[in-house]
Amino acid sequence: MPTLRHCMRAARAALAAVPAVLAAFAAAAQADDAALPARLADTGLYAPGSATRLAADVLAVAPQYPLWSDGAAKRRWLRLPAGGFIDGSQPDAWQFPPGTKLWKEFAHAGRPVETRYIERLADGRWRFAAYVWNAEAAEATLAPARGALLSGVPGAPDGRYEVPARDDCRACHDSAAVPVLGVSALQLAPLLRTLAERGLLRHLPAALLETPPRIAAATPNEAAALGYLHANCGHCHNDSGNGVPLRLRLAQSAAAPVASAARTRRSTVDAASRSRLSGSPGLDRLVVAGQPQASLLALRMRSRQPSWQMPPLGTRVPDAEGLALVDSWIHHDLLEPKEPLP
Repeated sequence: MPTLRHCMRAARAALAAVPAVLAAFAAAAQADDAALPARLADTGLYAPGSATRLAADVLAVAPQYPLWSDGAAKRRWLRLPAGGFIDGSQPDAWQFPPGTKLWKEFAHAGRPVETRYIERLADGRWRFAAYVWNAEAAEATLAPARGALLSGVPGAPDGRYEVPARDDCRACHDSAAVPVLGVSALQLAPLLRTLAERGLLRHLPAALLETPPRIAAATPNEAAALGYLHANCGHCHNDSGNGVPLRLRLAQSAAAPVASAARTRRSTVDAASRSRLSGSPGLDRLVVAGQPQASLLALRMRSRQPSWQMPPLGTRVPDAEGLALVDSWIHHDLLEPKEPLP
């Protein structure tokens, strides 16, 4: 049996190894950054020699429930390595092969401002980058790892646009079941059969190909509201084991839609909040059925105070249409709950 001296010696050795481990991670991150292409045109999104024409093996995708990004218009693309495919055997945690690349373009006033880039490396790690378009929308170049604040952007709130730091990207992406958001069985339900027929998606349960997954809701309005919460909040508030340590569950499941919708209701309706709105001591429930004005979930989504707003990153103005959906769900659907639609 190890003595206390042996245990202390082992603990000291483990602590001594921590700086070396952290240094190795930092060195790997620096190497990844050094290897990132300086231009978007060199990431594989476009055909050789072009900055506008997509490469032949790049697939356009669009989630059913998009993320609110201050009114930016967005386009998204996916490219798998030659012969590669998505393993859909876990419908809520797709596995992407090394060499997978994804892009998301943000545009205001009809002009691209930023294109974000995600790539899975040979060792299975994911790396993130952002590319900023020039004023002529002719070329996009790599943004600093710390992000950037752009001014004079037509159509953006107050003419300002914030390019996130790479660590900010990870804050959201690493909280989900997999670091790819918006490309999943639920989000791409209308595209599942096409992906499977092209050999790009394999091992998805046959039932989900025959009947594409949908949110278990009693009304179309509830489905839209739960979808909105899933896309805008579920990447952090989920039960994947990677999410934030709260009981709030806003991610919906393609594999178990009834159970996930029920978890959302249980974790919100009459659930006590760990935070309180300053000056309003009576507001202490995430959702009060029939009362969006007394529901902290809706109030925090509406706020843009840095210490209070939800989501905490990526948006400077609230989404009026999305809030109307959530308010209606609280006011009508939760006040008179019904069985999910068949």
